[in-house]
Amino acid sequence: MNSASLLYENSEILLVNKPAGVSVQGGAGVSHPLDKELSAQLGYQVCLVHRLDKDTAGILVVAKNPVAAAKWIKLLQDSRVKKEYAAVLLGIPCINGKHCLKGTLRGEVEAHGRVQDAETHYTIEKSCALPETSGEVVLSLARITLGTGRMHQIRIQMAHAGAPVAADDQHGNFKQNKLVRKLGIRKLQLAAVKLTLPLDGGQRTFEIPLPQHIQSVVDTLLC
Repeated sequence: MNSASLLYENSEILLVNKPAGVSVQGGAGVSHPLDKELSAQLGYQVCLVHRLDKDTAGILVVAKNPVAAAKWIKLLQDSRVKKEYAAVLLGIPCINGKHCLKGTLRGEVEAHGRVQDAETHYTIEKSCALPETSGEVVLSLARITLGTGRMHQIRIQMAHAGAPVAADDQHGNFKQNKLVRKLGIRKLQLAAVKLTLPLDGGQRTFEIPLPQHIQSVVDTLLC
């Protein structure tokens, strides 16, 4: 972590651009979690407001103290908060047996040890079959917003819809991941790229460019 990773700061929170491959919290086998590194960088203990998977890049909200954390954990459940993700998918999602370029995925996912309803909205911006795979793999660039916020929700629901996130080795398609790995797709193709929050008496939107590991796939394979 370094100061260039900070997108916004006020008296209560920080917005951080988390790289792929960085765990947000410590645990077994985790030596440099974001909360620990950021606390050392700033000189005080920060509190996580929400989480992103280790391999998911993008905008993360971090609080400066426990009181602010409690406030913002609750605020992030507010309908005024909008999260948008970008993902490169292996295929086009199916809804009711049909490939759909835009739609809503509804179903159940297992989160925090229990089964919960989940809702994911998506729009496919571009797609193409990869000639290097003899047309066996279709890549799609999707913009995704959440109706609910469950653990691994996007990854699980896209996989269930037949269009898993590329390089998702936990929920995705092993055979197709092996094919696209030969083309350079090795990191999970999912990032939290846009966040709208109630701030300063109104709504403020923060947006980051696609991380380089996703942008390079878009430029070379989805052009």
